[in-house]
Amino acid sequence: DDWNRSVTEEENCALISIPSVHDDSLAPENHAVLHIYTPATERYERWENVKRNSPEYKQLKEERSTFLWSVLEKVIPDIRERSVHHQVGTPLTHQRFLNRHRGTYGPAIYAGEASFPFPNTPVKNLLMCGDSCFPGIGVPAVAGSGLIAANSVSLD
Repeated sequence: DDWNRSVTEEENCALISIPSVHDDSLAPENHAVLHIYTPATERYERWENVKRNSPEYKQLKEERSTFLWSVLEKVIPDIRERSVHHQVGTPLTHQRFLNRHRGTYGPAIYAGEASFPFPNTPVKNLLMCGDSCFPGIGVPAVAGSGLIAANSVSLD
C-alpha cells in the first residue's frame, strides 16, 4: 500500500491468489475461489489471550479483516456484494488446524540472510514440499513447491 514502508510491517502488503482461474473444478460454475492473506505480519501477541468463538474473538477477526477487504476492493470494487462465502483465518486458526507454533505462516526466512531449501534431502528418494521449502509461504508458493518436487522426481 505504501512503498515507503516495509512489506514486513502490518497492513502494508497482501497477496491475492485465485486458484480457480487455473482449475475451474475448485468452484461452482460462474464462481471463483479467491485467497488473500498478509505475508506473516499478523502479531500472535494480539491473539494469544483471546478465547476462540468469544465475542471478543469475532470482533477482532472482523477488525483485522478490514485491511484485506480494502485491498480486495481496490482490485474488485464490488467484492463484498459478490462474495457468496468468506472465512477469516487468524493465527489461532493456524495453530488449531495446521498445528503451527504460535499460528505461524511458514518459517521466518529473511531475504538476503537465508533462503528456502529445495526439495532434495539426504535420504534417497525422499523429497520435500510445502511452505518450508522453496519458493516459500502461501498457496501459490506451496503449489509451486509441489510442482518442483514432482518435476524433481522425473529428474532422478
